[in-house]
Amino acid sequence: MTLSIHPTACIASDVTLGENISIGPFVVIESHVSIGDGCRIGSHCVIQPYVKMGKNNVLHPHVVLGDLPQDTGFQSETVSWLLIGDNNVFREGFTAHRSSKENGETRIGSGCFLMNNSHVAHDCLLGDGVIFANNVAIGGHVEVGDKVFMGGNVVAHQFCRVGAYAIVQGTTGLSMDVLPFTMIGGHYAKHFKLNTVGLRRAGITGNRYQVLASAFRLLRDRQPLDGLEETEELIYLKNWMVAKTKRGIHGFLENTKKMDEAGD
Repeated sequence: MTLSIHPTACIASDVTLGENISIGPFVVIESHVSIGDGCRIGSHCVIQPYVKMGKNNVLHPHVVLGDLPQDTGFQSETVSWLLIGDNNVFREGFTAHRSSKENGETRIGSGCFLMNNSHVAHDCLLGDGVIFANNVAIGGHVEVGDKVFMGGNVVAHQFCRVGAYAIVQGTTGLSMDVLPFTMIGGHYAKHFKLNTVGLRRAGITGNRYQVLASAFRLLRDRQPLDGLEETEELIYLKNWMVAKTKRGIHGFLENTKKMDEAGD
């Protein structure tokens, strides 16, 4: 096992470390922490108890993982977890809290890029390939699907859901759910078209894209999705829409039709 640990780092005796790990100056890693192979931890990072981290994660300076949830009813003796996948990048000042429930989990998937001073609150679930720009903050119990992009200073109220492949315009405040595959923005937030660029990059083109375009128009016009071809994306969309939610779904701009046609 190859380890590079700066002499100023403070690491609890029960921490589990994989191979080829680099730990920088003044890092603090507390008890009940597991760190996978190939992780690089920059200076002044703090990893608090009950964090499990996969392989090849990169922590830039001043990242704090696994702190207590910001829940006034939380008891500090509660055992709960922050679980992190592989190949994530956490930029300077990123923070993520562990769950507020006994044996509960806050989860961050794999391949995420979470920029300066962004925040993941207790009991949140992030999928794979999620990107947060600077200063994004999501409240407790928020669910973010795969390949979601949130622009700078986006905030999401607790219990919101953001469907896969959605893109949220910078400075948008989310108080309800965001439909998968769409773009949303404004004050108050409104859906206005499909995430055309993101879908194309993900290989969702041709007939698969056209089915989603038809579904978007039907939803905008408050019509059922009956009769559309059951593509993988449409099945995901239907399942996402029937799942329980505490927030409901953000609506559409009045001029969506013109913007949608321009985007096509």
